[in-house]
Amino acid sequence: MRDSTRILIADDEPAVRQRVRRALERNPGFRVVGEAANGAQAWDLVTRLQPDIAIVDIGMPKMDGMALARRMRQAGLAVDIVFLTVCAEKAMFDAAIALGMKGYLLKHYTGDEILTCVEAVAAGELCASPPVVTHIVERVQGHAERAPDVAIELTFQERAILRRIRQQKGSKEIADEMGISVRTVETHRSNICKKLGIQGNYGLNRYARRRSHRKD
Repeated sequence: MRDSTRILIADDEPAVRQRVRRALERNPGFRVVGEAANGAQAWDLVTRLQPDIAIVDIGMPKMDGMALARRMRQAGLAVDIVFLTVCAEKAMFDAAIALGMKGYLLKHYTGDEILTCVEAVAAGELCASPPVVTHIVERVQGHAERAPDVAIELTFQERAILRRIRQQKGSKEIADEMGISVRTVETHRSNICKKLGIQGNYGLNRYARRRSHRKD
């Protein structure tokens, strides 16, 4: 069992990396194991060092933070991601949520906010700047308001596929069971995401798991 939380900092601005490092050094339980100045370097360090938390700038050169996060998820790396960015667009918030981000800080953050956010993530919690929290709450409220209509919006076949996704079945297994092509399953997955306001397969799988106790 590790006696400290191992952290990677990835940002193309040396001053930002230094500021983040200084904030983290105030907690003796944190250890910065590496710094990266671009996405390609960050990917190399993540795979070699296997940190617990990666603090990632979204706007990095060579590979942006979102692409890096997708690559980590595709590789199945158990690394919690905290995004740093100047971007306050809702579409970016949604993309980060779909990738399972644990923290999202806008770059006017203070050292105290950096430390608080990473401490929360290390404790298994989520932490984000107020605009992100507001967006998440609005999304949740929106889903709650439209929940009674979900069954009406989804077709019979889409509901059948969603039920199998809840059972953690992959597209090929679903296709074999239903006697349709994998491509058709993927098309239905995309349509379900659009109707439910979900971003990507990762978000759909997470949505399905959270609602696994409910019936269609």
